[in-house]
Amino acid sequence: MKAVVYQGPYDLSVSDVDDPRLEQPTDVIVRITTTAICGSDLHMYEGRTDAEAGTVFGHENMGVVEEVGDGVTSVRRGQRVVLPFNVACGFCTNCRAGKSAFCLTVNPPGAGGAYGYVGMGPYRGGQAEYLRVPFADFNCVPLPEGSEHEDDFALLADIFPTGYHATELAGVRPGDTVAVYGAGPVGLMAAYSALLKGASRVFTVDKVADRLQLAERIGAEPIDFTRGDPAEQISDAVRADGVDRGIDAVGYQATAPEGEEQPAFVLNQLVDTVRPTGSLGVVGLYLPSDPGAPDDNAAQGILLFQVGKFFEKGLRMGTGQADAKAYAHELRDLIVAGRAEPSFVVSKQLPLAEAPDAYARFDKREEGYSKVLLQPTG
Repeated sequence: MKAVVYQGPYDLSVSDVDDPRLEQPTDVIVRITTTAICGSDLHMYEGRTDAEAGTVFGHENMGVVEEVGDGVTSVRRGQRVVLPFNVACGFCTNCRAGKSAFCLTVNPPGAGGAYGYVGMGPYRGGQAEYLRVPFADFNCVPLPEGSEHEDDFALLADIFPTGYHATELAGVRPGDTVAVYGAGPVGLMAAYSALLKGASRVFTVDKVADRLQLAERIGAEPIDFTRGDPAEQISDAVRADGVDRGIDAVGYQATAPEGEEQPAFVLNQLVDTVRPTGSLGVVGLYLPSDPGAPDDNAAQGILLFQVGKFFEKGLRMGTGQADAKAYAHELRDLIVAGRAEPSFVVSKQLPLAEAPDAYARFDKREEGYSKVLLQPTG
């Protein structure tokens, strides 16, 4: 089959790889109809992780079940499904607690697995024609038959649940004021989720004009951080000591207004932006190892964070990858009911063959490439 294969930094190919096969009775094989390029994939693409050549990318996947293992009971051939990016068993302590991002059995000795991502187990990604799904009864989220809401449902694999998870980590409640740093797809989903939850005001901080325009379109208030300190801009807008909740949807490749990379820049901005006793939700990616870090400490995941001010203000912080499975069913039902349309972030739909070019354009933040969906088999 054809798949998007990592060859090295800034070097991807669409190559022939072996078809996946059933390896355990609990597996299924899914024919991929839509798979998305994620901002997290750029970390690998740019050589900012320990990803090895030959890795098949793709952790945002949906499609139709083609083969079913003998031990699968609730998934049938021909069923349309979306696959939360967490590969999880469904029966360990963390999975039973709804913490599927930290499954204890799929990636020993670590906690948590994912499709096509460095350090997240031996699971091939779904930017390909077919994908093996382990523990299919748990990992497959069933969808209505047909092709309706294809773009919306594709976002259930990662960015919609991740954005929603950010609001859960931050403790967003009706009436809250919220600042979201980063207006990429996850940041926009966090802002959208905060609005769905009834936040009174949501500020979205970025510098990319078309992303800020999209944030404004959904009812968020755009803050261009190149026009002045964003914490001060937001404080002036709310006429208070800051917002109730803050969300980091950027992660360790954050840059200061002057263009210098500062891995803890957004974390420190949030400490300044959130009022005393407020709370932070951090879903932007941070890694224990960064080969391209700006200094030796950052290369080991050690950042210069304002912990003193964080403590002094009595702030709280929730972090970690999203338990996408925990939210996928309810968010699916919001889509079906017409209460949520996350596909407003989708900027382009392309065949799999155009993936290398799409990655290059997305990495340059070219307009029209903020959220690309690939359609390997239609």
